[in-house]
Amino acid sequence: MAIKRLFIANRGEIAVRILRAAEALGIETVIGISAADKDSLGARMADRAVVLGPAPSGQSYLNVNLILHAALATGCDALHPGYGFLSEKPELSRLCAEHGITFVGPRPETIATLGDKLGARALALEAGVPTVPGTDHIAGVAEAKAAAEALGYPVVMKASAGGGGRGMFKASSQSDIETSFARASREAEAAFGDSRLYMERFVERARHVEVQILGDGEGNVLHFGERDCTVQRRYQKLIEEAPSAALSAAVRERLHAAAVRLTAHARYRNAGTVEFLYDVDRDDFYFIEVNSRIQVEHPVSEAITGQDLIGLQLRVAAGEGLGLRQGDITIAGHAIEVRINAEDPGRDFMPSPGRVTRWGPPEGPGLRLDSHVYEGYLVPPFYDSMVGKLIAHGRSREEALDRLLAAVKAFRIEGIRTTLPLDAFILDHPDFRANTITTRWLEDRGLPAFRPDTE
Repeated sequence: MAIKRLFIANRGEIAVRILRAAEALGIETVIGISAADKDSLGARMADRAVVLGPAPSGQSYLNVNLILHAALATGCDALHPGYGFLSEKPELSRLCAEHGITFVGPRPETIATLGDKLGARALALEAGVPTVPGTDHIAGVAEAKAAAEALGYPVVMKASAGGGGRGMFKASSQSDIETSFARASREAEAAFGDSRLYMERFVERARHVEVQILGDGEGNVLHFGERDCTVQRRYQKLIEEAPSAALSAAVRERLHAAAVRLTAHARYRNAGTVEFLYDVDRDDFYFIEVNSRIQVEHPVSEAITGQDLIGLQLRVAAGEGLGLRQGDITIAGHAIEVRINAEDPGRDFMPSPGRVTRWGPPEGPGLRLDSHVYEGYLVPPFYDSMVGKLIAHGRSREEALDRLLAAVKAFRIEGIRTTLPLDAFILDHPDFRANTITTRWLEDRGLPAFRPDTE
């Protein structure tokens, strides 16, 4: 069943990326936008743009019924949710199925299971995938204290329905438990409408690694290697690279096998990412979660494999199968990506919306820029602050790093503040170059040493 007309339920750079993939496959496109995005690059590129509603995302990009109506009214036979917004909401996948629209993503029941961290953890255990030692559920402070004593401090409490670090708090001693439990429960309820918590042992020196997979929904799964997303601030990724330079060949092979085993067990359909914590001291890894969508950092996987992941998403959704065997996917070289956010790192990452008066991207071999921004574009204050992703590919990590650092320094953006100065600082830092970082490195060592130009 070929896809003829695709509805894009997203904005920004991912909307542009989907539009380009659809165009390459000869698929007509309709994009749903808010009133704030009428002049966006996505709206200009699509065959048709429809205004969903006002700028607030709750009245536009997060309105499930409105998006479904727009897709039906414009005669679309498929819908791509991108990432963020409704991409991991089973309601959208379910409504698409009920109304005969192909959802470019997993089945609703898969999204629901994997979106609940306790459900995902149980699935991982069923599939024989290692998880961080912890509990399935903690019902109160007394139970939390007992669990922490059994696991050994420090521990971390996490929201069952959580993500992006929300509803997650560390406790280093029994005196921390009461405060951390209350804060985690409160934040989880506010953010997700679900106050359930569970507890895990805190891995002191951890790296964040994840495996890109693609499944046909029948138990057949391919992987496209792993990514290292260790540079984070408040659990938000800033720099990603592929492959991970921290893993031995033996650990890498086990990591890929675990990701494939888990998603095959779930009969996973379409693209997804299986995320793990790598324990530096133990030289072992633990399952964290599955992101049932395409990831922001997918370009580094595309760079090292030469595969078009969005195009493959569309082909799988159209019922064409995987179209590849694992042996067809080879890893070549190294790729690194920096996120460019409209934020001022010199002022505690204060958002910096506004008119882009100069947009001068660098050019050169091995460089790729994914962005929706153009000179004169007005960055709205209503959404995620990312304005682009700059990716460099090289024969080695050192070559990719040198290319990316030069490109970041050559990028000229005026009218708004961005995180480019921080990106350059990190890429040039001896710790990053030596690959001795952990998930706590940026906040513990990197940011205290960063001296931005705030003039």
